[in-house]
Amino acid sequence: MIKIKNISKSFADKTVLSGISGEFEKGKTNLIIGSSGTGKSVLLKCIVGLLQPDTGNVFFDLRNFTEADKEMKSEIRREIGMLFQGGALFDSKNVEDNVMFPLDILTRMSIEEKKERVNFCLQRVGLEGVNKKMPSEISGGMKKRVGIARAIVNNPNYLFCDEPNSGLDPQTSILIDELILEITHEFDITTVVVTHDMNSVIGIGEKIMFLYKGNKLWDGSNKDLTNSGVKELDDFVFTNKIMRNLKGSIKF
Repeated sequence: MIKIKNISKSFADKTVLSGISGEFEKGKTNLIIGSSGTGKSVLLKCIVGLLQPDTGNVFFDLRNFTEADKEMKSEIRREIGMLFQGGALFDSKNVEDNVMFPLDILTRMSIEEKKERVNFCLQRVGLEGVNKKMPSEISGGMKKRVGIARAIVNNPNYLFCDEPNSGLDPQTSILIDELILEITHEFDITTVVVTHDMNSVIGIGEKIMFLYKGNKLWDGSNKDLTNSGVKELDDFVFTNKIMRNLKGSIKF
């Protein structure tokens, strides 16, 4: 479980996050949702330590990550897997080397052990036999699956996904969502997903945190979404449903 308490962050005179608190539960897909510019990605970066919050603390299973020493922070970071927006694969490395990269820098495994782990993770995301392909030789959806394989190769306790469906067609987006959900349950990971995709919210939103202009206005499950009583959330859901329907009706 991850807990955040009173997280605030400003850049110059602009407040991006205002006292955000909440919990992200183990073995569940925890979604952070909201419109563009509302602070979702900044909150994610504060949680994983890419940004230092101005106030507040982040706890990984009772360990205070924000105030931890260098050794403790390194220990926690070794337990984190990241799926970046766009996949963020190394163009100069093949699929196998991309997935193996965290093992190279974080473990002392032998090359045989690394390859065995890489093959297991590629098989788990449905990409057997693509080890030697370069990122330029595979599709966008396959790149995201390689990104997921790399994120889980080090057996993380915590998985963070930043807009995992960005740039994907609706069918591939659903496949990526289902894969994230399956892996979360199978390995009992605390998964945190930043998204504004309503298909993801409805499909895998086991626990949802809604941000609006840097404030947390609501949290709950996708089953409670339509009964939130929060106007800003209702507007967000309604607008995104309209956009989704419009995209589905466009013919080329």
